[in-house]
Amino acid sequence: MNGLLMMLLVLVALFWIWRKARTTGAAGKDSLTGPNRYELSAIVSYVKERLHELSRSNGQEWGMSEEAWNRKAKARTELRQALRGCSYGDIQDKQYIKAFIRDMLAGDYGIAEQNIDRILPFQQRELLTVQDRFDIVLYLYKQRHGADALTQMVEDYSLDEPKPPKKSDGSPVYEVTGDDIDRVFFLEYRALTFQEKLDLVVQRVYQMYKGFSVVDELREMRIDGLSGGVRGIPGSYAEIVALDNTDSGSGWSYRAALGVDEDGEPITRAWDSVWMFYKGKSIRLAFLSFGSEAELKRVCQNIYNFNLPGQLSEVNGYKVNEMKDGSRIVVVRPPFAETWAFFVRKFDPLGASLEQLIQGEQAELPLGLLKYFMKGSRITSITGSQGSGKTTLLMAMVKHIYASYTLRVQEMSFELHLRRLYSGRNILSFRETDYVSGQAALDLQKKTDGTVHILGEVATDEVASWMVQMAQVASLFTLFTHHAKTFRDLIESLRNSLLKTGVFRDERIAEQQVASVIDFDIHLRRDITGRRYIERITECCRRGSEDEPSAAFHDLASAAIRKSNPVHPRGYEERVIMEYRNGRYVAVQPMTLESREAMAREMLPEDAAEFERFVGSYWGETVGA
Repeated sequence: MNGLLMMLLVLVALFWIWRKARTTGAAGKDSLTGPNRYELSAIVSYVKERLHELSRSNGQEWGMSEEAWNRKAKARTELRQALRGCSYGDIQDKQYIKAFIRDMLAGDYGIAEQNIDRILPFQQRELLTVQDRFDIVLYLYKQRHGADALTQMVEDYSLDEPKPPKKSDGSPVYEVTGDDIDRVFFLEYRALTFQEKLDLVVQRVYQMYKGFSVVDELREMRIDGLSGGVRGIPGSYAEIVALDNTDSGSGWSYRAALGVDEDGEPITRAWDSVWMFYKGKSIRLAFLSFGSEAELKRVCQNIYNFNLPGQLSEVNGYKVNEMKDGSRIVVVRPPFAETWAFFVRKFDPLGASLEQLIQGEQAELPLGLLKYFMKGSRITSITGSQGSGKTTLLMAMVKHIYASYTLRVQEMSFELHLRRLYSGRNILSFRETDYVSGQAALDLQKKTDGTVHILGEVATDEVASWMVQMAQVASLFTLFTHHAKTFRDLIESLRNSLLKTGVFRDERIAEQQVASVIDFDIHLRRDITGRRYIERITECCRRGSEDEPSAAFHDLASAAIRKSNPVHPRGYEERVIMEYRNGRYVAVQPMTLESREAMAREMLPEDAAEFERFVGSYWGETVGA
């Protein structure tokens, strides 16, 4: 009885497998012979089905030898790993999957030189869409310039120049339009071979299936960053634009009905938004669109998944992570944000040298100061607005720290990637997780023989408290970045953070503690044209104990001061030692003797001698004078 039951179950299983194989085969045959077989959507569906089959076992393998089965299982495992890895930004996995797609299209699917133009009209240039033309031009540039393809195209045709405002009272805008792409296309286009056409089709299929839609190739270019979903009307407002034009008193609705906004810009949807961050400028790629909210949502849900950072959900409406190539990823979604959006920030290690970053008349002045700050073990802050180049400058400054020093790095997400730049040094980076707090990480770092501590960004009250602790007891010196606009803003922001976290209760003492741990501040600026430069370098001069009144006198003086002026006197002095004026770096006030002597003590004898000559050449003073 048991034997009959087992035989019946086996027969049912075999019939189910045969039926599934027959259905799948029929569907595959229909996709190969159907009327829409040359549409990209049909090709993507076919590729998705075939890759799904190839990455999973089936009943046809039962009769294989063990060796053949092992080979098949290994190939299947590699394919599954590549399908996961390509969505993490892994270039090798992407090429692996594209090779599979190429073989499928040129093989079973039957794409050949005679029919490939039915997918994209390569031979009828007037029928190509703007996206088709851009893809072709970028492909041709990539053949010659690799990852610098987009940069070279922008430079060749001045695509980063501002365009006139849409309205007479408006301001210039940075954007690349469809007309710009048409101009570049007709000047750069040449006849393509079948293999080149197939490359373009494979890339289009890949980015619709596993890639990041229209920004898939752009993400690999050597630019500062990308963003999507940050312009246009959110999906929830679509009905407002369509229906809310009955109120004649609503100027916005009236303009929405006309299709333009307050700036004279055409009203678009959120998924029509692609921006490129290029050399300090945010440039809108007006000719690109994700096509639908679902496609934008797909990109947002996939682009942040490297190392499994957790689920992006309605409860947790944002994620900060990095991709395999080191790009920083920030993703937001409703209801936390009004629309799905993502931000990709790239930190190019090849450009991380002070000589490349700091240019201009008398640039050797800030170059020398930054080098001697590192050799002199000075606690240094780097301040400036977003996109001003703080992280990149910090990466470059690390080069001038003595190689024998051990570095410990604390970041919100891994951005500096110092071990890629300086692989022979003793460097270890930490970041806060859901299970390890920043304070716990800092306590651990005190036990890891760190000489130099680096904080990627001081953006919260807790991180500010860590920074003060690190600078006081944990290391020889500390480097960190902050978004303060002035040196006084930096001191007051850190002071307020200490008060908020309960480390101190007295405002004056908290301020003195902050001033006691900062030696120099390097303030960066990015102007409206995207040009970056060091606006000023400031030394923090503490007011010494000999200048302090006695405790009793201080109480009386403080009461009198508070009565006449509610703002207490500052316990520090900011001394601007270098400034950027009219395109030129200028030496202003000399560094204090105390700082110069302290820096010289930390340097090798030959560096100390060079530092003395450097100071004398710009300020006419010598160390110990």
